[in-house]
Amino acid sequence: MDITDVSVSKALLWHSVEIRTRSRVEILTGLSADSARGLNHDLRVFVNHHLSDLIGKDRKQLQVVDDAITGIVRARRQYLAQSDISRAIASVPGNASAALAHPLFNYGHMPAEMRSSLPASFSILTDPSQRKRYNDDFVAHEMQAFESFFDDLGGFPLSDEQREACIRLEDSNLLVASAGSGKSATMVGKVAYVLKKELHEPEELLVLAFGKHAADELKERIARQLDVPAGDLKCRVTTFHALGLGIIKEVEGRPPQMVNWVESATGEARFLNGIIDKLIETDEEFRRLWVEILILYPKAHIPPPEFKDEASYRAYMADNKGRRPKEIGTYSGEYVKSLEEQTIANWLWLNTVDFEYERRTKTQDEDGSDRWIDPDFYYPATDTIHEHFAINADGTSPFPDYVKHAGLKRAAYARLGADLFETTSAQANDGTLLVRLKGELEKRGMTLVERPLEEVLKAVQPVVLNHYRKIIAVCIKHIRASNLTVDILLQKAKSLHHPQRAERFARVVMAITDAYTRKLEEQRRIDFDSMIGDAVRLVENGRYKSPYSLILVDEFQDISDPRARLIKALKHQRAFTKLFAVGDDWQSIYRFTGSDITLFTDFQTHFGASWEGRLQRTYRCNQLLADTAAAFIQKNPAQMTKTVRSSRPAIPRSIRAIPVTVGKTKSKFADACQRLLGRLDTFLEGIADQWRKDDGDRLKVLVLWRYNSLDPFDGEPPAYRNIDVSGLSFHRSKGLEADYTILLGISEGDYGVPSRIEDDELLNLVIPKPETFEYAEERRLFYVALTRASRGAYLLYDDTQPSRYIAELCSIAGDDIRFETVDGSRLWQCPKCITGELAEHVAENGAVAIRCSRHPKCGNS
Repeated sequence: MDITDVSVSKALLWHSVEIRTRSRVEILTGLSADSARGLNHDLRVFVNHHLSDLIGKDRKQLQVVDDAITGIVRARRQYLAQSDISRAIASVPGNASAALAHPLFNYGHMPAEMRSSLPASFSILTDPSQRKRYNDDFVAHEMQAFESFFDDLGGFPLSDEQREACIRLEDSNLLVASAGSGKSATMVGKVAYVLKKELHEPEELLVLAFGKHAADELKERIARQLDVPAGDLKCRVTTFHALGLGIIKEVEGRPPQMVNWVESATGEARFLNGIIDKLIETDEEFRRLWVEILILYPKAHIPPPEFKDEASYRAYMADNKGRRPKEIGTYSGEYVKSLEEQTIANWLWLNTVDFEYERRTKTQDEDGSDRWIDPDFYYPATDTIHEHFAINADGTSPFPDYVKHAGLKRAAYARLGADLFETTSAQANDGTLLVRLKGELEKRGMTLVERPLEEVLKAVQPVVLNHYRKIIAVCIKHIRASNLTVDILLQKAKSLHHPQRAERFARVVMAITDAYTRKLEEQRRIDFDSMIGDAVRLVENGRYKSPYSLILVDEFQDISDPRARLIKALKHQRAFTKLFAVGDDWQSIYRFTGSDITLFTDFQTHFGASWEGRLQRTYRCNQLLADTAAAFIQKNPAQMTKTVRSSRPAIPRSIRAIPVTVGKTKSKFADACQRLLGRLDTFLEGIADQWRKDDGDRLKVLVLWRYNSLDPFDGEPPAYRNIDVSGLSFHRSKGLEADYTILLGISEGDYGVPSRIEDDELLNLVIPKPETFEYAEERRLFYVALTRASRGAYLLYDDTQPSRYIAELCSIAGDDIRFETVDGSRLWQCPKCITGELAEHVAENGAVAIRCSRHPKCGNS
C-alpha cells in the first residue's frame, strides 16, 4: 500500500485532505469540514481493509512477528513508541509484517475474527494502555539508572521534568516550556541521552534552530557535553535556512540563487518599499487604493457590540498620540468622535474641502426657546450642514436614545431652514458613504481638488506605513505558499468587520505580491519561503533521501507553515523518523514573520499522536514574578495551561509601577528612565555586600520598549558602577535575562501596550485559524518583556492613560504591585480605578479631600 498518511487541514475558505505516499503528496481542496473528515475516515478504512487482506493471506508469519515483538519488549532496553514496535515487526519478511508495520495500521478497523486470532504479544501494538504501562515503568527505571548522568549535564543537574523529557521518545513529542525553564539544557540532554543509549547514530540526528546565533550556541553546548570539538560534531545542528539550502545543493549540485536581502534584518522591508514605490508611480488604480488605505482606513471600523464594554470601544477608537484619549485625530487637525467621522474628515482633507467640525449653531425648539446644537460638519463655502448619524440600515443605533435625538436635530434644522444632508453608518457599512458625500458636495457646486501625492505620503506617520508593510509581508508569505488568488481574498474580505477596507487591502496586497513574484523571476532568484518550498518538494518526491531518524526543533512556538511542511516531509519520507519539539506558546510573538501558533497548540492534529510534556520550573523569575506573569498570560484560554514553580523565592513588591507625566513629548520617559537607573545604581551600591562576589561585578538591567521611538539612549546606554545597562525592544529581548528590567511606555494607545494597531483583522484575510482573544499576541509580547527579570521589574507609564495590563497585574498580585514615584516614594492606589493615586485636593472653598489623580475620569472624589 503506497499511501503512508492521510490528514485534514483547515484552509482559508474550506478544508483540505492531504494524502501522502513515499514519493509524492496529493492535496484535495474545496471540501466542507464534514466532507473532509468523512473522506479521511473512508481512506483510512480502505487502507486498513487492504492491510487486513495482506495479513489474512500470510497468517503463518504471525508467529515470527510475535517473536520479534516479544523480543523487543522483554529486552526493556528502550522506550517504545509505536514506530519502535513497527520497526521490529518490519524486520520480519512477508506481507503480514509489512501490513502490521504500516503507519496507518489501525487495530480497530480489522475484522473481528482476525483481531481474535492475533497472538497475545500484539496487545502492546493494539492496546494503548499496555504500551503506556510499559513506558511509564521504563521511564521510572531509567530515572534511577541514569541518575548520575542527569545529575551533571553541562555542570548542572536536570530537574525531574527535564529528565523525563530526555527519556520519553514517542514518534512525535512536544515539550511545553516556561520562560527560563532550561529548555536548551533539555535539548542538549536529549541528544546526549539517545547517543549514550545508542538509539540513533550521531549522523541521524538533526537539531534545528531559527537563527544562526541560537544554532551556534546549541552546537557548542552539545559538543561540550559530548566532549568533542564543535567542528567534529557528527550530528547536524543548523538553521532551517541552512538546511533548505543544503538539501537543494545536494540534489541540484549547486545552491539556489537567493535574494540578496535574505540575511538582512531590513532587507525585505527595503525590497517591498521599492515595489510599492514603483506601483505608486506606474499604476493609477494601485495609487488610489494605497492612498485610501493609508488616509481613510488606518484601522478597521469595528462596531461597539464587538467590544466587552463601551470603555474598550472608546479605547480602540482613541487618538493614537494620547493627547485627547476620548477623541480621534485627523489629518485636518480636527479631533472627531468616531472612526466613520475620521474617514469623512480625512477624505475632505484629501480632497482639499474646507470644513468646520461641530461648529456651534443656534436653532429653536418647537416652543420658540433657543437651542444650541453642534452639527458634525459645516461647509462654509455653501453654508451647508452635514450630519453623520450612527444609524444602521434597519433604522436602529447601538447607542441609547440616539435615534430620538437624531430626529430632534432634523426637526431643529428644518425650522432653521438650513441646507442639510445626512450620511449614516449604514452607508459606511455598505460602501456607499464616500460616494454619497462626493455627490452631495458636487451637487452644491463644490470643487474637489485632490491633494498632491507627495504631500499626502509625507503626512502619513512612519509607524503607520511600517504597520501596513509588516502586514503585507505576512500576507505575501501566505498568498505565495497557499497559491491564494484575489478572488479568494475578496471572498474572505466579506466576512471581516470592515469589508470595504479589507477589499481595498486585498487588491493592494495582491498587486504587490504579483510584482514581488515577477521581480524574483526577473532576477532568477528565490526568497526564503520559496527555497523551503523547493526543499520540501525534493524531499516529498524522493529526490532527496533523508539521513535523519530523530529531528529536534528549538523555539517551536515560532514555527511557520513552510517550515512545518519541511519537518513533515522529512518525517514521512524516512520510515520511523521521530520528532522532538520544544517551545513555549506563551512566548509566540512572531506572527509578522509568518509563524502560526496553532501548529504548536494543535500539535497532535498536525504531527500525529504524541507525548506532551511540561517544563514548569523556572530558574529566572522569582516566584512572585512567575506567578503574576503566569496568571496574566493564562487570561487567554487558548494558551496552554502551566503551573510555574520558581527556584527563586518570591520577592514582595518586585513589580513596581511608576507614573510619568508625559505631556506632549515621549522624552519624559527617557528622563524618568535615567533617574530610575541612577537610583537603582545608588541602592545597589548600598547593599553591595549582599550580591557582589568579586570586584567589578555588576548586576544586569534591561531597558525595554514596545516601539523604538521610546529608546532613551539613542543606541548608547550610560555606564554605571553597579549595573550593566542595555536597551532594546520587547521583541529583541526574547531569550535574554537580567536582574532587573525597566519597561517604558506601559500606556494605552495605538502605539502603546497593548499596541492597538498590531492586532489587525487584515491578517485574517490569509490566516486560516485566526486568534479570537483580544490582543492575544500583544499579551504574549508583554509576558515576554515581564519575564526577563529575576529580581524585579519597573513599569513606567503615562499617568493620564495607564495600560489596562497594569490594572490586570494589580488584580492578580494585589499589594505586591507597588506604585511609587521615580525617586521611590510610595504612592497610594485608588481602590476604584487601581491605577490612579490618592492625594489631598483643596477645593475652592478651602475644604480638603482625598481624590484620585485620574479624576474626573475615575470619579473617586
